[in-house]
Amino acid sequence: MHHGFDPSRRRHLVRGAATLAAASTWSRLSLAATGPAGHDRCLVMVILRGGMDGLAAVPAPGDADFAAARGALAQYGAATLPLDAHFALHPALTNLHTMYRRGELVVLHAVGLAYRERSHFDAQQVLESGAAQPYVLSTGWLGRALASPARKGLALNVSVPLVLRGPGTVDTWTPSTLNEPSADLVARLERWYAGDAALAGALARAKALHGDTAGTDMADGPGDNAANAGRRGFVLLAQRAAEFLAAPAGPQAAVLELGGWDTHANQANPNGALAAALRQLDAGLDALRSGLAANGTWARTVVVVATEFGRQVAINGTLGTDHGSGGAAFAVGGAVKGGRVLTDWPGLAPKDRYEGRDLRTTTDLRALLKGVLAEHWQLTRKALDEQVFPDSAGIAPLRILV
Repeated sequence: MHHGFDPSRRRHLVRGAATLAAASTWSRLSLAATGPAGHDRCLVMVILRGGMDGLAAVPAPGDADFAAARGALAQYGAATLPLDAHFALHPALTNLHTMYRRGELVVLHAVGLAYRERSHFDAQQVLESGAAQPYVLSTGWLGRALASPARKGLALNVSVPLVLRGPGTVDTWTPSTLNEPSADLVARLERWYAGDAALAGALARAKALHGDTAGTDMADGPGDNAANAGRRGFVLLAQRAAEFLAAPAGPQAAVLELGGWDTHANQANPNGALAAALRQLDAGLDALRSGLAANGTWARTVVVVATEFGRQVAINGTLGTDHGSGGAAFAVGGAVKGGRVLTDWPGLAPKDRYEGRDLRTTTDLRALLKGVLAEHWQLTRKALDEQVFPDSAGIAPLRILV
């Protein structure tokens, strides 16, 4: 595995294929190991909706063409945070930089989807479904990976996103501005639902989730929830995700979303929307780490951060960037063998760009996702190629874990 790039500005990514025992049926998708009290290894997917500019989040000052290619976007208003001789992090990503130095962060660059068009809706459908083209699959790759009855997912959202839809058990949670239900109402619901396994099970899980957050600022009283959500947003959701994942009977997977990445204008402003989104992402990932590290869950957690596409290399007429293809992704966690930048770097000269304008995609995001599921959850190569990511046999899992 190589990181960075040589004087010719190109390295070839060497992917390690997972060699795992074959499974003949879906029911044999199983975990190799479980944590305390039967709690499985945790996987968190963070979807950055809108198309994060990978060259803004992870600049490449070691590329001789970087400054000329980016123009005003090569200036950040503060020193970038060095990763190696060639790559750095945006100044807003201070917590991620600390995780990188701890060996808990792998940065992937020039990564993207097989889809090369520029529609948010189509690209997000591909990102979540795990297909090569939009609307081929109606369920999500993570939902299909949750097929084992013992594995549960949680969406920190009002509804289940596509990525979690499938045969697995999935719940949702979001801050509520409603008054807490009375004990009498809950008791009545339990009696009414006693004869319906689905409703009784849903109510039991809801009670468990409520219990996990009891005594926190989410139960302070009517109106407080909305105020807290408005002030802390993604950080609040990350804190709650950590509590749910760390619970003995909690989910093994969680999905969080963060918007604000469609930066067509004013992107270079150090106090603008892009910098604010990066700071929020950084603070949320730090909150997730702190919550999971408190009881040892972080050591068996992987967090994948990805977006539907990158941005064009050159600045546009409104000091922003337009929709592109290749970008950057992060894999962070105590189970990650971090402190590395993994890339097959294509270069930033106009001749090296996709259609003369985008950072070229040289690594399929599914290689990262397949590697995490193979190493972390011990899914077989057969299951990954045929069921979780159908028609992806030519994409080898990328090994990034300890």
